[in-house]
Amino acid sequence: MRYSLSTAYLLWFISGFGALGFHRFYLGKTGTGLLWLLTGGLGGVGCIYDLFTLPNQVREANIAYAAREALGYDAYGAGSGFIARVRPAETPERVILRIAKANNGMVTAGEVAIEANIPIEEAQKQLDSLAKKGIAQVRVRNSGVLVYFFPEFSKENADFID
Repeated sequence: MRYSLSTAYLLWFISGFGALGFHRFYLGKTGTGLLWLLTGGLGGVGCIYDLFTLPNQVREANIAYAAREALGYDAYGAGSGFIARVRPAETPERVILRIAKANNGMVTAGEVAIEANIPIEEAQKQLDSLAKKGIAQVRVRNSGVLVYFFPEFSKENADFID
């Protein structure tokens, strides 16, 4: 958990029983923190309200924090909004190479289609392109399934020409 109830109550206490709103700033409630700071906790009414509702406020702040974290957002200062961690989309070629590395150099069109979230025809096209470039070899299993073999990711000893 990100926010602590004991810390929130300590800040409530040292800010004049909530009148300065330190606990609200701590919980990421910048707007109401400023309001509390400028109005003395809404003339003390907000301070009393916070005394009884602080456990729920901390719980809600932790839930919101966990949701942002799960969605891949980073907080950059309370109240300033959130900026997503942008991950560049993985190209089908990169997906193919990642699968080949994980599977001892072996890749099927079905695996690529699932991992890259593309139609199987597109996966087949991408694999055929790599085979035409000489990066992969096309092999056929006894079951008739086409397997694309990437020798550089094979753990088997390969013969090298000196």
